Amino acid sequence: MAIPSSFIQELVARADVVDVVGRHVQLKKGGANFMGLCPFHGEKSPSFSVSPTKQFYHCFGCGKNGNVLSFMMEFQGMSFIEAVKDLAQSMGMQVPEDERSPQDRARDAQMRTRQASLTDVLEKAAEGYRKQLKASERGVNYFKGRGLSGEIALKYGLGYAPEGYRFLAGVFPDYDDPLLVESGMVIERQEDENDPTSEKRKYDRFRDRVMFPIRNVKGETIGFGGRVLDKGEPKYLNSPETPVFSKGRELYGLFEARESLQKAGYVLVTEGYMDVVALAQLGFPNAVATLGTACTPDHVQKLFRFTDSVVFSFDGDGAGQRASIKALNVAIPFATDTRSVKFLTLPKEHDPDSYIREHGTEAFLRFVGSAKPLSVALIDAAREGLEVDTAEGRAHLAANAKPMWTALPDGALKKQLLRELAALVGIDERELADLWKPAPAPAYNKPGASERYQKGSASRNKHAGRNDNEGSFSSESFSRKSFGSPASSRIAGSPVGRNAPPSRADRLLQIILLEPQTWDQLSAADHHMLCELPSPHGAAFAWLDAQNQEHGPQPWAALSIGLQGTSQEAFLRKLVQAVPETIENDPLELASVMKELRRKAMQERKAELLSRASSDPVAYEEYKALLAQEAAEK
Repeated sequence: MAIPSSFIQELVARADVVDVVGRHVQLKKGGANFMGLCPFHGEKSPSFSVSPTKQFYHCFGCGKNGNVLSFMMEFQGMSFIEAVKDLAQSMGMQVPEDERSPQDRARDAQMRTRQASLTDVLEKAAEGYRKQLKASERGVNYFKGRGLSGEIALKYGLGYAPEGYRFLAGVFPDYDDPLLVESGMVIERQEDENDPTSEKRKYDRFRDRVMFPIRNVKGETIGFGGRVLDKGEPKYLNSPETPVFSKGRELYGLFEARESLQKAGYVLVTEGYMDVVALAQLGFPNAVATLGTACTPDHVQKLFRFTDSVVFSFDGDGAGQRASIKALNVAIPFATDTRSVKFLTLPKEHDPDSYIREHGTEAFLRFVGSAKPLSVALIDAAREGLEVDTAEGRAHLAANAKPMWTALPDGALKKQLLRELAALVGIDERELADLWKPAPAPAYNKPGASERYQKGSASRNKHAGRNDNEGSFSSESFSRKSFGSPASSRIAGSPVGRNAPPSRADRLLQIILLEPQTWDQLSAADHHMLCELPSPHGAAFAWLDAQNQEHGPQPWAALSIGLQGTSQEAFLRKLVQAVPETIENDPLELASVMKELRRKAMQERKAELLSRASSDPVAYEEYKALLAQEAAEK
């Protein structure tokens, strides 16, 4: 889905980042800004600044920064589209959907209504299971036997599905409601599977199991995991795939762990529901679990919305080792230089719960600290089972390592791993890089190639390079990095390696970008003068003037969205980034800067007129008028 950039600008311009952030962070006024404890990392002294002028937040401790939308994405784990929709809904604004057909809009509206109905059903079932747990000595004893407190049971919404086939008939007034089947809570089958005309029978999916509600990042119940209390198969039973639940995208405990991830600095990915709640009981509320399926790219991508450090914890048995290799291959494409991925392999006789109970919290912390980094895990996986003291073994190692190394994002980690792998293989680093270079593409467009293929190729290239959503925003086009960082940056045109002070035109742009209402304080003549300045300043002022005419005064957070893809983007972002967080605009400075810019413009105009005055009477008269004006102003 693409959303027009004009709507994004209006949305961000209307929103107040102080209000949105303040719902999750206790903020206190400190000078021009508001300060609080950073929600993205643990700290004791406030270093998290929220600027009502810039409509930006910035942490001087961990460096996190952005606008109201990026905060919702970072803190609440939303996608860009989800953040826009959620913010728009809270402000009573309708997200434009004009580019979709009426049929598509009606279908999407129907799907949203259907999803809301399903989550309502699932939450009602969760409430029924919670109440049943309180009344069930059997269920309570199971959780007590696992060392869980009532507080943890309440936090994770634990429950109990009693024996019997129709418990939910007492929870829902209409057991025949189709939503019960669609949500996966009730199973519907033919009485005689060989006879399609036989009567259909309905019964509860979960029976005599302790229940773990699965919540999405918004806190909505989207499914369940159920564990048998005694022996029985399957030991764990999950909800089936539904319109609101997909095992490959969801993580158990992520909603409950969100704030703990920031304090702990990492997320611990475990194998089961009980691992998560047991770890929370023992002081590790930053644990999540995959839902009975191998780790997927969606899982890893979702985790990196909340933290830059992921530790995978697997059992030491064969299944755990296979899960570890799968997680390694899935995580590699996300392993940028600023992210940490580690692998923790427990002794065969332990899971995280039993290890902590036997060895203690501190021992487990040390164990986590010594987890195997992704770089080591990659090399170990490549060389496993090989005799690397032979040429054949080293060649096999190179073949195993190539796809994993190739999948790594470009950066320092990739270069260092190439060096280490080259040493293990026993050849020069450059030789290994040449060996791993992708094969050149076939030269289809050489003379003599198929004319039909050339036309098809040109068409494909044309479509690949075209932005069909030009002038609009999609989740793929949005980048948190586009909002910039308050860190010091060189102003355009300054010498390499040093931070030149801003010129008067630079400073005026900074003032107007951060206090857009000042543009209207200038006269039409001033506007014309500024828009006529040499590049890049004149073009930047002209862009600002056009924005002001189209949208009115907008905060920098909204202007920064309109900047995306323009020729002024890099220049103006650098100007704003170079402004210290604590600076406050001074009206006297604005007057002083404008006075000097007007004076300079007059001097340049006088010089230009004087060069033509001897042959151009009109230029001579204008020159005299400027001299008189200058004398009057003195």
